[in-house]
Amino acid sequence: MSLGIRLHVTSNLTLTFHPQTTIRRAGHSTSIRPRSIYRSNPLILLRRTMSAIPSHKSSSSTIKSSLIEPDGGDLVDRVVPESERAAKALEVESMPKVSLTQIELEWVHVISEGWASPLNGFMREDEYLQTLHFNCIRTKDGTIVNMSLPIVLAIDDEAKERIGASQNVGLVGPAGDLVGILRSIEIYEHNKEERIARTWGTTVPGLPYVEEVITPAGNWLIGGDLELLKPIKYNDGLDHYRLSPRQLREEFDKRQADAVFAFQLRNPVHNGHALLMNDTRKRLLEMGYKNPILLLHPLGGYTKADDVPLDVRMEQHSKVLEDGVLDPETTIVAIFPSPMHYAGPTEVQWHAKARINAGANFYIVGRDPAGMGHPTEKRDLYDPDHGKKVLSMAPGLEKLNILPFRVAAYDMVEKKMAFFDPSRAKDFLFISGTKMRTYARNGENPPDGFMCPQGWNVLVRYYESLQAEEATQQAAVLSA
Repeated sequence: MSLGIRLHVTSNLTLTFHPQTTIRRAGHSTSIRPRSIYRSNPLILLRRTMSAIPSHKSSSSTIKSSLIEPDGGDLVDRVVPESERAAKALEVESMPKVSLTQIELEWVHVISEGWASPLNGFMREDEYLQTLHFNCIRTKDGTIVNMSLPIVLAIDDEAKERIGASQNVGLVGPAGDLVGILRSIEIYEHNKEERIARTWGTTVPGLPYVEEVITPAGNWLIGGDLELLKPIKYNDGLDHYRLSPRQLREEFDKRQADAVFAFQLRNPVHNGHALLMNDTRKRLLEMGYKNPILLLHPLGGYTKADDVPLDVRMEQHSKVLEDGVLDPETTIVAIFPSPMHYAGPTEVQWHAKARINAGANFYIVGRDPAGMGHPTEKRDLYDPDHGKKVLSMAPGLEKLNILPFRVAAYDMVEKKMAFFDPSRAKDFLFISGTKMRTYARNGENPPDGFMCPQGWNVLVRYYESLQAEEATQQAAVLSA
């Protein structure tokens, strides 16, 4: 398993493991060149070159995972206290209104709970430009925090005219209910082509988020400070999984975690994923951590049409724990509410940054994170290795330990998922997400050891239900 790490310790010592590493300590600076982070032993610290450097086990350098500072120092919470909600709701009645789509409501959810800390609302123009051009924001005290995705709210000409000179607007949810207030607003031009080109690195047609959100959006962006009238609930049977950053930090403390390693996915968990997660915990224990906790954190906002739906994925994840593939005692399964952009190395920075705010101090990154196939050509849209390389260099992510990993594949000799060994490449079978879905859709079983049986059955039932629904629709069309 080939991993690279950056170690951040909560003292005045910082060790940053890059192609060139600088050790800084109280007026002392020394540069060293470790081996490539993509070929080094994954979680083994470099030999100390200064006898005064404390070890991980000393009390001054112990990392307390839930105490890793949120970006900006304080975790943002934009939910109005219950005692003030009636007065705020009355106030918003007289304000101009802006209607939200479901995806915009998901962004309200993200902002309100502090996933985007220190962002207090939808971006004003200075925040937007910094994000678009620098992938980071400079706070008032001069601190640089990572912010790679524009978190913005678009309005059309009619809404802009309706708002006029008003300083505040009310936000109306997709169901017509009053959701919140945007205060001290700023309206500025929405240059869609520039936004798309800088976020995705291309303006090729067929980008899912662009077609779903940006193309039909208005030509103006409105930014301001958010006040959410009450916590957002989806009432889909999954709200108990939607733990806020504050709730996750409390849970990490409750479990006495001294390291939290986050793993994001938008696909069902197969045994290759489990191999990676279990191996990471083992290596953290070897480093001297006593109780590393896994945050299994599936993305719960907008995803493209051919991705497995959230409710199916959550049921499948629960079966993985029931079958003992992952240990429930050392695993927290929660939903990350962000919509998906499929913007590759740009977006994976957002995914990592949000986990800092949730209290995780290790982030696992694999092949082609947040990527997708090219919409018009038979290739990946992004270089599969660029995501992990960008994370190792991204400004504002220095305090997060990035864990790149090797690809896992099905070992046909051992009949299980294993880390790919190039020296016997012919013994390995790569089962892509497309291949996995084809197996399930056709009612075929994957090779033994690819996925736990109960988890696989969840997928088979889902695709059977899709086929039944398609057959019903075809019959209705023929009989019309």
